[in-house]
Formats: sequence, structure tokens, C-alpha cells
Amino acid sequence: MTKTPSTPRLSATVLIIRDGETAPEVLMVKRHYQIDFAAGALVFPGGKANDEDSSPDWDAYTDGDFGPVQQDARIAAVREAFEESGLLLARHASRRGPGAPLVGPEISEKLAPHRGAVDRQEESFLELIRDNGLVLALDSLIHFGHWITPEMMPKRFDTHFYLAPAPSDQIAAHDGRETTDAVWLGASEALDMELAGKATIIFPTRMNLVKLARSTSVAEAAERFGAEDVVMVLPQAGKTDTGEPCLFIPEEAGYGQTVELLSRVNV
Repeated sequence: MTKTPSTPRLSATVLIIRDGETAPEVLMVKRHYQIDFAAGALVFPGGKANDEDSSPDWDAYTDGDFGPVQQDARIAAVREAFEESGLLLARHASRRGPGAPLVGPEISEKLAPHRGAVDRQEESFLELIRDNGLVLALDSLIHFGHWITPEMMPKRFDTHFYLAPAPSDQIAAHDGRETTDAVWLGASEALDMELAGKATIIFPTRMNLVKLARSTSVAEAAERFGAEDVVMVLPQAGKTDTGEPCLFIPEEAGYGQTVELLSRVNV
């Protein structure tokens, strides 16, 4: 009897980037070794959407309107970035609107003590944003990727990847619970670390690093990827011509790779 695949949960992750010497650097956090998914891996801040992320009350406290799924995923991405790195992609409500500057370190540091409580859902992220006169800058996120966990996996995620310029002068710091480190890395540098066995990077993260590595600056990345369509990737299990178990992903997704050996898949 064929087992019915589990329903993937809506999730979001965000590649927060800043200009480096020759190419953008992306913020990566190291997953805690006791976490049940991607333990010990270098990942982008992100996680599952929660019920509050889809609250209609967010409409008054967000810049941008992207439809139900994209709106919920973007809110989740901003919330997860705040929880896991302390970076807050938000604006003062009095100076809201596309292109308006994001809040500075005085706001992110003021709200930092609430990160753990928001993560544990002991405090409302919506109320925190509202009570501090802020709006989430959802329009600052560029849709960058869309991956769904293969059907044979017991835990499945419907994950939207976003690209976002780093807020000026805000300082990233890991949360100490889900993540144990926060580092800025060039995409090629992170890929080299994984190849040398100095870092664990799961397949979707690695592919999105490969994609990011094509850009030369934050501005160029925003222009390039903001103009590209995102093709959903649902890896399909199969075998190579030599009989090795593998995953296939669509060529039109634009990752420059269509086959991944299962022996190389970390999760």
C-alpha cells in the first residue's frame, strides 16, 4: 500500500544580504544540534508560519499586499528573522511606504528582549509591532525561491525563500536556543566550506547559495532576482543512469543543476 504523503507546512526563510568586498554577504545561522530539523547545519533565518502570521489584523501593520499565501509567508519570514537574528525588517508607521528607510539599531535593540517570548508564542509579534508604532516592510522582500519537501519525507515544508537587503546598522546576533551562531558569509565562501567538510548545508540552502553567488552586489541582486520568475521545486526521487538513488529538480528553476545524489542530501 502506498503511504499518502504528509501535507507540507507553510514555511519561510530569508537571505538577508549586505555588500562585501567583491560580492554580497548573506547572513547564515547555525542550527542547534538538539533541533530535530537540520541540526547543526548552516541555514538562513526561517521557520514555519504560525496562526498569527495569517491574522487579518496585520493588514494595518504591513507595507505591501501580496495575496494570502505570499502575505503570510512574508510575515513569517520577517518574524523568524527577528527571532533568530535580531534583525527587524520594519519601518516607523509615521514614515511608511515603499522605499522608506527601515528602523535602525535603537529600535531593534529595544525590542531584542522580546525575541524569545515571541519565538515561544508567549508574546504576540503583531502586538509588539503595533504597540511600538511600526509596520513590517514586506515590500523589501524579493521572492527568490520556492521549495517543497519531497513526498517520501515524513516532515514536509512548503518553503518560500526571500532576498532582503540588510537593515543599516542593525547588528545580527544568534538566539542561543534554535541557533548557536550568526555569521556573514559570501555565497561562494559558504559553498567552499561545505565542500571542504567545514560546514553542513542542506540541499535547498546549497542551491540557493549557488543562485546568490551569481550576483555582484546587493543592488544587482535585487534588480536581477526581482525580475526573474520563481519556479516551484518539488524534488522527485529516482535513479541516475548508473542506478544511484537521487533527486531530480526542474531545469527551468534555474539552479544550474537538475540531479542530486541522495548520498549527498543531508536531510
